Amino acid sequence: MGKLNTKTAIVTGASRGIGQAIAELFAAEGANVVCAARTVNEGDHLLEGSLANTVALINGNGGSALAVAADVSLEQDCRNLVDAAIDKYGNVDVLVNNAALNYYVPVVDYDVHRWTRAFAVNVHGPFMLSKFVLPLMIRQRSGAIVNVSSGAAIGPGRGPYDAPGRGGTMYGASKAALERMTQGLAQEVAQHHIAVTCYSPSQVVPTPGTVYHKLVEGLDDPRGEPPEIMARAALLLATEDPETVNGRVTYSQEILKEFGWIDNARGRGIDSTGSGYSQI
Repeated sequence: MGKLNTKTAIVTGASRGIGQAIAELFAAEGANVVCAARTVNEGDHLLEGSLANTVALINGNGGSALAVAADVSLEQDCRNLVDAAIDKYGNVDVLVNNAALNYYVPVVDYDVHRWTRAFAVNVHGPFMLSKFVLPLMIRQRSGAIVNVSSGAAIGPGRGPYDAPGRGGTMYGASKAALERMTQGLAQEVAQHHIAVTCYSPSQVVPTPGTVYHKLVEGLDDPRGEPPEIMARAALLLATEDPETVNGRVTYSQEILKEFGWIDNARGRGIDSTGSGYSQI
């Protein structure tokens, strides 16, 4: 039996990378997965990956998935996404706020519209989706909201600085806001047995986006972390007792090691029965 049997999960940014890996793992663990992103079909975006591809992979492996085109910066799209999940599956048990947007540009050159749009995707979207799923979770006295952050939230620290930054000020600021929102919301809903958590990759996750921005040299760069590690950490945060994880802001490998779900940094993860290890 999977860890998410009979549960319904919304995963944003599910067209590629971390979001796709989370959606596939959740489906393998028995969840009905509502996959959300703006890229519906291959070729709609300059990067490889699409909702159609993710859903086809899940359904082809015997899982259950629904594709919903959504721009999480827009209130109506967020409402439509939650409504689509309820119409199809009757409930929402898990929300994974993974979708993110950034342009690696120094503040002096940052277009104001792009700044506000990126902040809307990275912070306002998780707020709106959380707001819309919480009445369901409060009613059933269970649920999990998992927010995906970044080490960029910490910032470069105080100067002096030897070199200019990479243009990640916007991304770091929005992820810091997401982490603060996580713990504030966790406190608000603790009485309802709901877990609100946030986690970051322990290393850069090589995906088409990170490769494009030259943070790693390629998808097999050993300095990176496989997306499957992030997926496994999301599963842990979505299924462990809220009393033990609510309000946690952590890192993927850190939380996996703490709960005994991983025994090294590069890929042996405990299987869903808890009785052995399998490659992830």
